[in-house]
Amino acid sequence: MQRTKPPFRADEVGSLLRPPRIRQARARLEKGEIAAEDLRKVEDMEIEKVVHRQASIGLRLATDGEFRRSWWHFDFLAKLTGCELFHPDQGIQFAGVETRHDAVRVIGKLDFPADHPMLDHFRFLKKQCDTAHVMPKMTIPSPAVLHFRGGRRAISKAVYTDLDAFYEDLGKTYRKAVKAFYDAGCRYLQFDDTVWAYLCSPDELNKARERGDDPDGLQEIYARIINYAISERPSDMVITTHVCRGNFRSTWISSGGYEPVAETMLAGTNYDGYFLEYDSDRAGGFEPLRYLPKGNKIVVVGVITSKFGELESKDDIKRRLEEAAKFAPLDQLAVSPQCGFASTEEGNILSEEEQWAKLKLAVDVANEVWGK
Repeated sequence: MQRTKPPFRADEVGSLLRPPRIRQARARLEKGEIAAEDLRKVEDMEIEKVVHRQASIGLRLATDGEFRRSWWHFDFLAKLTGCELFHPDQGIQFAGVETRHDAVRVIGKLDFPADHPMLDHFRFLKKQCDTAHVMPKMTIPSPAVLHFRGGRRAISKAVYTDLDAFYEDLGKTYRKAVKAFYDAGCRYLQFDDTVWAYLCSPDELNKARERGDDPDGLQEIYARIINYAISERPSDMVITTHVCRGNFRSTWISSGGYEPVAETMLAGTNYDGYFLEYDSDRAGGFEPLRYLPKGNKIVVVGVITSKFGELESKDDIKRRLEEAAKFAPLDQLAVSPQCGFASTEEGNILSEEEQWAKLKLAVDVANEVWGK
């Protein structure tokens, strides 16, 4: 049976490949050839088009493709009160490639500002979705993302002498964010999160220790922050999470199945749904889905890769859904691409038409598995 509320049987993570007009306008802005307002007008037009494109292939939701962002996470985090974007000596190391040298650090007491720019981004998206008769979906980074990558070194000791106070303010900041998006009309919000996957990776755990952090106990800390942040959401608001092992120019960071975190993540956090990537052996098997509580929670199985353009077969996807259903009821499953198509503005290595074919494939499979 199809679902009338999100996550839908055919869903998507969030980001989409940036259209050429946006790329060109950004390049011109950097050269000083146009003003920021000119870029915004281009973004507005492209977002309107991409919302209707999502509706036209049968999706029941639409995102703005994150077209106004450079990064999936830094654009949001850097605009929190107490945070700033800076440029370290190194970027983030993916498999065989390094990102631009951007990062976020905490320099003041955390808070969610009433004028956070992504509230207006959502309001514009909602207008387009109302016209296209689809539900607007907003994506923001999980609170855990602000802590794990930078760790203690990226949090001012003058402001937060101990991390307990930081964790408390982080939860309060995100609780305010949830309310602000709800008041703006958001009923489908997603916390994008690389950290659960990092906690499954021996390499990432070792890196955390090397930079002076202790990853032991972080699962419980992050679950507590997340649950506090979403605990006052109204009953008509759905909040999901997407767990990612890294996505930059079709590369990745971490490997390891969900087993080390599955019980805490699936049973210990109060999300309504979980977008879990399952497009490669690096994600392990479906066995950890046994921790999904029986009831209303949904796992959106990401068996369609967003990293490359080759289209999966319907039969292979259906077979993998059958495998997943051995550990979680089929009625509590859905299907989507494993990640967004452009977690950064550079985008993955596939064409726009290949991207749309992947999304249409999810819709077609969902219709055949759960009915139209």
